Amino acid sequence: MRGPSPFRRHNSTPVASFVLSAYSHPGSLRWLFFCVLLTLYALIVFSNLLLILVIALNRSLHEPMYVFLCSLFLNELYGSAVLFPFLLVHILQDTHIVPAPFCFFQIYVIHGYATVEFFTLASMSYDRYVAICHPLHYKSLMSRKKIAALVLFPWMYALLRSGVLISLSSSLELCGNVIDKVYCDNYPIVRQACYDTSIINIYGIVGTFNVIVFPFVTILYTYGRILRVCRSAPGQTWHRAVHTCGPHLASLLNFTVASFFEVLQGRFNMSYLPNALRILLSLYFLLCQPLFNPLIYGLVLTKIRLVCKHLLFRYVQKGLRLSSK
Repeated sequence: MRGPSPFRRHNSTPVASFVLSAYSHPGSLRWLFFCVLLTLYALIVFSNLLLILVIALNRSLHEPMYVFLCSLFLNELYGSAVLFPFLLVHILQDTHIVPAPFCFFQIYVIHGYATVEFFTLASMSYDRYVAICHPLHYKSLMSRKKIAALVLFPWMYALLRSGVLISLSSSLELCGNVIDKVYCDNYPIVRQACYDTSIINIYGIVGTFNVIVFPFVTILYTYGRILRVCRSAPGQTWHRAVHTCGPHLASLLNFTVASFFEVLQGRFNMSYLPNALRILLSLYFLLCQPLFNPLIYGLVLTKIRLVCKHLLFRYVQKGLRLSSK
């Protein structure tokens, strides 16, 4: 016979839903916020999907760096899909009650999104390190098997890690069901457990450490080696390094700052801050990165920019021909 769960008392009743208490009552501004969020989501879907199609349909972009970018853009769609439709629905409602299964699903996706983002950025830094520091051996070092492993590992690890986290959190007996955010988050749920949650807290700290520290060690090492090579190399190598690494560093800095604010809000009491600021900092984590990445990579990387210009010019020509008939 199976024994009782170590995370639930014998007479416990699972929580059926959660209440999101951070929503205010915008009144007449409700539809303005709705339109702004809808526009942002449309831009996120369009820009990320466009760049995925551009890379997939052009053989000149079938290189490791662009494969990693495809994975990054796909992750932006993955993370934003579980947030924006949810916000659009709740911003028009007066009550903000979320069924527990969907709440845990949202947590699962958001944690997976953050994990994939950090590890994919680490894979991209390794790719730039090999391209700049070992250009003659780039093709042999970045084989198809290694590229596949570097693309798939973040996703597999994210799915496994998030699955374990949700299995632990969903087994808790809770003494409350209020989450002081505009979307579901794991730590506010764990804090409402009726008993000691040391196991989950330790797992959460170790998991966060792995997701942040391991990619950061990889990124610091690779960029340290890139700087050493660029110091002793001609100016053309330095210019190439800045051109290809600049968007990556900007993306990394943006996501790191956003993640720092999110972890800070989750672990510490931030009630002394205005509610609007807390909501903005919380949403920055999931709102800006999906829009920032396609914008910065689409504008800075020459190959992508030229392909997009060529496609735009071709479709404009077709439109002119059709209109002239």
